[in-house]
Amino acid sequence: MNAIEVHGLRKTYPGGVEAVKGIDFHVEPGEVFGLLGPNGAGKSTTVGMLTTTVAPTAGKALVGGFDVVRQPLAARQISSVVFQEPVVDRVLTGRQNLELHARLWGVEPGRAWARAKELVETLGVAEIVDRQVGTYSGGERRRLEIARALVSEPKVLFLDEPTVGLDPRVRYELLDVVTGLSGRREVTILLTTHYLDEAERLCDRVAIVYAGRIVALDTPAALLEGLGRELVELRVDGEPESAIAALREHRIAGPDAFTVGSTLTVPLRETSTSAALALIDELRLGRVLATRRPTLDDVYLRLTGDRLAEAA
Repeated sequence: MNAIEVHGLRKTYPGGVEAVKGIDFHVEPGEVFGLLGPNGAGKSTTVGMLTTTVAPTAGKALVGGFDVVRQPLAARQISSVVFQEPVVDRVLTGRQNLELHARLWGVEPGRAWARAKELVETLGVAEIVDRQVGTYSGGERRRLEIARALVSEPKVLFLDEPTVGLDPRVRYELLDVVTGLSGRREVTILLTTHYLDEAERLCDRVAIVYAGRIVALDTPAALLEGLGRELVELRVDGEPESAIAALREHRIAGPDAFTVGSTLTVPLRETSTSAALALIDELRLGRVLATRRPTLDDVYLRLTGDRLAEAA
């Protein structure tokens, strides 16, 4: 049985705003699955439906085999979520937050603290767990949020933009924590993010979400392989369409070449980089900006026409 199954899931808000437009995917037990896309793509609404806080307009979703609409309490019992906004009580200590969450989830007290003790050590908050949460830094509070979510031993963990707003060092440290959790394969993780490095580093598979729809779904490696091993990016002097036509005529560009404004990106497959650069220079098509390996931003850009960092 899959840990998560989604079939034709839709959400339309009052006023006719379609946040999610009929998506389908599944997540296998122990997998780290990413929803990658900018703010407003429908990622958080999808998590809201899977965690029973947002009612679907249509479609079906199962978490741990439980229907999130017909069996919401059962679906909640076997899952946990770390939201974008902090939900820990800043007045309480870290320990009190963990104990309160465990009681709400019906975890036996002795088992709860044994589990919490292990988690605060793993997540690096053992030394501050008896301090009031209001004194924590943003990164420390995020670590406590994850410990809180895991104290009930969920089968499925939802991480909704877990590193948003954190400084680069703290973000990197938190990613290391999540990497450790995913390596143990004790829990299935669904992660939403608009950070490309998070998706590449953490996820077994990634669904690229754009305007409420999934436009691509595969492993990060397979998505990147779709653009070849190297690409050329150039600023075109004339019409981009004419430049693409010329490069296709000389078998440099294929159907996967794409433009954004006057910038042309050409994945190289059967032609060497030196040969491609020589032809671009000979045809005087424009100024070469870079030759580099593809990124998930290139995959997203080809599919949607928007740079992910700008769209986020």
